[in-house]
Parts: sequence; C-alpha cells; structure tokens
Amino acid sequence: MKLNYRVLVFIAAAIFGLALSAPSLLSLAKGPKITLGLDLQGGLHMLLGVDTAEAIRSKIKSLASSIKYAAEDEDLIIDEFKVRDGKISFELLDKDDIPKMDEILKKIEGIAIGKEGMKYTISLTPEEVASVKKYAITQAVDTIRNRLDQFGLAEPTVAKQGADKILVEVPGIKTPEQEQRIRELIAKAAHLQLMAIDEERAARVDQMTPAEAAKYGDVILPDAQNPDRKYLVKEIPILDGSMLTDARVAFDRNNQPVINFSLNSQGAQIFGDFTGKNVGKRLAVVLDNKVYSAPVIRERIGGGSGQISGGFSVKEAHDVAIALRSGALLAPVFMEEKRSVGPSLGADSIKASMIALITGFLAVVLFMVLYYGIAGVIADVALVVNLFLILAVMALFGATLTLPGMAGIVLTVGMAVDANVIINERIRELLYEGKSVAKAIEQGYANAFSAILDANITTLIAAVVLYAYGTGPIKGFAITMSIGILASMLTAILGTHGIWQMVEQKIEKGGLNKWFGIKVAGGNA
Repeated sequence: MKLNYRVLVFIAAAIFGLALSAPSLLSLAKGPKITLGLDLQGGLHMLLGVDTAEAIRSKIKSLASSIKYAAEDEDLIIDEFKVRDGKISFELLDKDDIPKMDEILKKIEGIAIGKEGMKYTISLTPEEVASVKKYAITQAVDTIRNRLDQFGLAEPTVAKQGADKILVEVPGIKTPEQEQRIRELIAKAAHLQLMAIDEERAARVDQMTPAEAAKYGDVILPDAQNPDRKYLVKEIPILDGSMLTDARVAFDRNNQPVINFSLNSQGAQIFGDFTGKNVGKRLAVVLDNKVYSAPVIRERIGGGSGQISGGFSVKEAHDVAIALRSGALLAPVFMEEKRSVGPSLGADSIKASMIALITGFLAVVLFMVLYYGIAGVIADVALVVNLFLILAVMALFGATLTLPGMAGIVLTVGMAVDANVIINERIRELLYEGKSVAKAIEQGYANAFSAILDANITTLIAAVVLYAYGTGPIKGFAITMSIGILASMLTAILGTHGIWQMVEQKIEKGGLNKWFGIKVAGGNA
C-alpha cells in the first residue's frame, strides 16, 4: 500500500473534524462550540407589531424641528408655528421673507406645500408616508437586532415577517427576570429629545390641561422619577436622538450611574446655538416622553455632549445606553404573540433528534457493509469523517444548530452515502464487463463524477436560496446542508478514491465478493 495525496488530504480532514468537533461533543471548556438554537436549548419567541402611525408623527415633528431651526438661522420671523393632525402650519410676519422660506422648503424632499398669502401648511406626500412606514419596519428590525447583539446574546433571530410584523427569537432565556429585561430592551423606544421649557407659563403647569398647553404649542410631560411632578415644554424639540453618535455609562460625583451622550456636528451646532441664546433658561432632557432632568443653562455648551441622570441602576443605565447607541425606534413595537420554549422541550427535541440521527446512521452503515462488503466499510469511514467535518465547520464559525439543522445533517448522511452508492455501482458494472480492478475503479469514479457533481450543485443552489430568503431555523437547515454537501465532495469522492488507489493492488489477490459484494465468473478475483 502506498500513500497518495488524496489519502493525505482525507487524513488531514479527519484530524481537523475530530479536533474542532470535540469541544462541542464532549462539552469541553475550551475550543469553539456549536451554539444551540431556540428549539434545542429553549428561549423566547416573540412576534411584534409596529405602530407605523407613530413613525409618521415622529417624522412630522422632526421635520418641524428642521424647518424651525433653518428659519431661525436665516433670521426669518415666524408665528403660530404648530403641528396638528399630521400637518405643520405657520405664518411669516414679513412678506420679504417668503423667497427665503420657499428656498428652505424647496430643499426638503417628500413634502406637499400649501401656501395662502404668508400662511404655510406643510404635510408629507402619500409616497413619503408609504416610504416612512416601510422604513420604520426595516429600521425596527435593524435596531432590535443591533440591541440584542450589543447585549451579548448569541445568535438571536430578528426578521421581518409578513408586511408589518417582526419575528424575534432569543435562545437561552430561561428565567422570568431575563425575559423581562429582554422585552424591555426590545420595546424601549429610546427616543431622546432635548426640549425647551416654556418658562413664561411653566408656573401654571399643574393647573393646565393638555388641550390648553397645546394652544400655546406646548406639551405636558411627567418627571421620570416623580410622576406627580410635571413640566411644560415646547412641543417642537430642539433636537432629537437621530443626531446622537454615542452613549456611555459613567458615574457622577455621588457615584450614581449616568449616561453621557455625544452629538454629531449638526446636533452640536444646534445645541450650541440654542444654549448660547437661552442662558438662564431651562433645557429638558426627555427620554421616551419622560423628563429626566431640566437643568438651567449657565453658559453656551459647545462640543456637542450632554448627560442624562435620573436615578438609574447600573443595569438600567447600561440598557438605556445600549438602546440609545443602537438608535431610537421610529415607531413603537408591541407584543402580538409571546411563547417561551422551555429547556425541557429543547432537551426532548435533542433526544428525539439524536435517536433519529443515530438510528438513520446505523441503518445506512449496516446496509452499506452488508451490500457492498469492504467497499461499504470505506464509504462508512468517509461518512463518519463527513459528520465530524460538518460539526467542526459549524463550531469554527459559531453557527447555530437548530432542529431543522439536525434534519439537514440526517439528510446529508443519506446524500453523502448516495455518492458512494453511485460510484460502487459504476465500478461493479465495469467489473461485470471484465475490466481489471484498477481500470474499473478509475473509470467508475470518472463515470460517476458528473452525476454526483450535478446533484450536489443543484442541491447547493437550493440551499443557498433557502439561506438567502429563509429565516431562523430555515437558515440553519440551509447551512448544515451546504456544509454537508461540500464535505461529502471531499470525503465521499476524493477521500474514498485515494483509499481505493492505496489498496487496489491488494484487491487482485482477494475476492470481488469480499471487496465489492459481487461474484464475477472468471473475474480477476
């Protein structure tokens, strides 16, 4: 027997598979491991709805802030600046300002402008409304995924489902406390706003109704720590969290956790201009419609940074910082369906899947040995290496193993051995035709290769499509299938071919019945 490059590659693949699959199979503390999916280790399954109407209201408010800032920057005098029923309305006091205002509005896309004399009414076009709603859902998916990633959770599934739903699956959530924290992190709007206190009417806030406040272009917001305390703030924010670039947990002089945030250049300029013009007045730091602090502006604040303090615990501050960094939800999300998958159900799934995998594997191994003799044993060796390779590659890339993924492995077992069935049958046919063993092996592999390659490529294309358009467990199925197919090309074709080349000289001395499970009259055996 003589080693050849095919056998050396096969041995290297076997060592690679054994080494990298061992930490997962033996639960070793060190080494890469496969992550179990929601259906195997339990966790939290949620279907969320998105309130897209709120996204439209936020868009209008943000638009109002931009128009107001641009008008003040151009020293335009405007009056009755209000946001009502999805429309922005205001009036210019100087008709000479009309060209400048028209120029400002001309630069804004997606708005419909109504003008009557010096009175303006701004609304979103139907196309812009549809675009904002669509973007709100896409943004919510990205934001929730970003939050869960920053939280440190392994392989959460966050995907759009249908037209306006979001599927969230988080493996490994086992306690009610963990579940509650994840739900709060996902649902937190994290809508940061810096709003001016209406100092002129602030003293009457406790006697004022929301309707009366709205007449003055104000809103009444509660204090985050003391709901009985109220603030009267200008409805149009100075700026919002869309201009935030970073948020980090820090500690104040009393060793209480606070959140320091930074603004982008545009936000820093707006912040600096506002604080410079309003020294001695108060600025409310508002998060999710609650006032966390309302300090008096002592001087112009440059640099574009600020602080949120409000009696946070360290965990709360950490979660709020994550939510702020990952971006505010344009539209609130609400729970439509929640289901907890218990660890015991996951254990049952693993047990049932392992029984199916082992039973199927043993049945295939036994059939190959009984039907093909030593050729079947060689195919079985390739099959074992194939399984180790699948597990090793999944562990190496931190892939998640789900129940459909285990089904993909079981299916791969059948597909991998199918390649050797085709090869063995081609070799048998050639032996029946009276070819020598060496020639039958070489031609058998050559004849079988195109059929095996075609089948594997078509299956691989299907797996790629499943991965591209599927979600969660479907992706897991596609991944295991893809890895299994590529591994089988290495083991079932290259590896077994090398073994046959190594032992073919010995076969001449043995019987074909023992090696290939056939009897050929007058054969070379």
